[in-house]
Amino acid sequence: MSYTFWKLTIGVLCTFGLYSMLYRETRFYRLFEHLFLGLAAGYGMAVMWTETLHPQWWTPMMGAQAKGTDPAQPGYWVWVILFPLSAMAYLVYHEKHGWMARVPIGAMLGLWGGQQVQVWWNRYGDPIKDSIRPILPTHWSPFVPGTGGMSDEAKLELGRSVYISQAVNNIIFVSVLLCVLTYFIFSVDFKSRFVKGMATTGRWALMIGFGAIFGSTVMTRFALLIDRMYFVWIEWFKGQILHM
Repeated sequence: MSYTFWKLTIGVLCTFGLYSMLYRETRFYRLFEHLFLGLAAGYGMAVMWTETLHPQWWTPMMGAQAKGTDPAQPGYWVWVILFPLSAMAYLVYHEKHGWMARVPIGAMLGLWGGQQVQVWWNRYGDPIKDSIRPILPTHWSPFVPGTGGMSDEAKLELGRSVYISQAVNNIIFVSVLLCVLTYFIFSVDFKSRFVKGMATTGRWALMIGFGAIFGSTVMTRFALLIDRMYFVWIEWFKGQILHM
């Protein structure tokens, strides 16, 4: 039996071991769960060194002495201070000196918290700006014309124009956005039927959105299942077992 056969057979056993959770949690499942977690931990440590520590800490610190670097590259030896500081975080498992772990952990949390402000704006800034859309058309043509053969100036002017179809789409978008935002105003007791209707519409819009996200998640799980079943039946069973 070839190396390919044993490799695929082990992959099939791992597949059935993890999918056995659909029946119940057994020792067979726990064996492959622990095997997967151990491999993931080892792989994570290797990735941490090759993609983070080595290029961003070791190579700049060693400078020209690092393998594959420019001979004129200076070394920033002061970065060696980061090693004992980061190692202090593992003292959290020591009962007597556990307080020392608060120093690097607090520094990392502070740096991370400060960066999240910029990360949040980079992620949500453009969608927030895009939510401000014009609802009045500037051209009375129903649809946006094609850009074939247009000059750059004409394309720029076309991007600034609002056609009827775009205005209708923007009205729907802004209306749904206002209804959803109205639903999240919990500190005020609405007495107006119109505002209550907006909040109800916003709740239904959220439910439709969550349903679409859930459906996408289910389809992703089915895509993973189909891929594993293709591996079991086509690559392993038909490709190896039937040809033995």
